Amino acid sequence: MPVYEFRCQSCGAEFELQRKFSDGPVEECPKCASGPVEKLISRSSFALKGSGWYQSDYGNKSGGSSCAASGSKPACSGCPSAD
Repeated sequence: MPVYEFRCQSCGAEFELQRKFSDGPVEECPKCASGPVEKLISRSSFALKGSGWYQSDYGNKSGGSSCAASGSKPACSGCPSAD
């Protein structure tokens, strides 16, 4: 079951509740037993790590002409050699 964050508009207390998707709205604060209560938007702890993500698998690959050293400028260390 997902955990949701709420804030009581009467006393300002913030609290978390584990709720089913089918549960009705939360109508009272567990601290002051009054309401109304608003549902907060929580920050997630989502991180893209490891292989299989843009930076490691689809990022800047050699062979492209996206280098700023095109033409008469010397090539950077990331450019393929022109031998």
